[in-house]
Amino acid sequence: MPLHVPPAPAPALRSVLTALASPTAVREARTPSLLRAQGPATPELPLPVHVLEHISATGAPTTRLAGWRFLIRCGDRAVAAAETMLTPDGWAFSRFFEGPYIASTELALRQAETVQQPYQPRLLSVPGLYMLTLWLHDDPTADGATGHPAGTDLLIPLAPAPPGIAAHRPHRVAELLPALTRRVTPAPLLSSPAA
Repeated sequence: MPLHVPPAPAPALRSVLTALASPTAVREARTPSLLRAQGPATPELPLPVHVLEHISATGAPTTRLAGWRFLIRCGDRAVAAAETMLTPDGWAFSRFFEGPYIASTELALRQAETVQQPYQPRLLSVPGLYMLTLWLHDDPTADGATGHPAGTDLLIPLAPAPPGIAAHRPHRVAELLPALTRRVTPAPLLSSPAA
């Protein structure tokens, strides 16, 4: 089933295209793959990046939109990614980067295309665990910049995943979030017995 990739805000895409056209921006990015890329580099697959901020006592997640991430393709593969962020003046280019999450995102997107139900792909960052997941939202027509993970949505942890969490194994939000909550929530301090 094809994924329904939400459209990125036009100013976000323009900021990435401008950065790609700027030799200074590419040089300062210090991404060897992007510097060595032969041929045109094109931004593809814009994914909204949401940050998991809090999980309530009832298990309801609170997220916020942190930006949009574009895979930068050169030829037949993604060589880097570009992120944009919302500023008081609108969407602006943030940075180019590379690393294991580029290939892992591509792999997770290929996995998601084999699922029978239509989904909208997003990224969900869990800062407390240094974790990034492909979030498959079950409403493919939703505004990609809004919303919270629903219990029936799928999360696919990207590699490298935290110890004990298998990368590239899809989980329902209702199954994975409680496990993440236990890992992120500090254990209560035990009081010492009175002497």
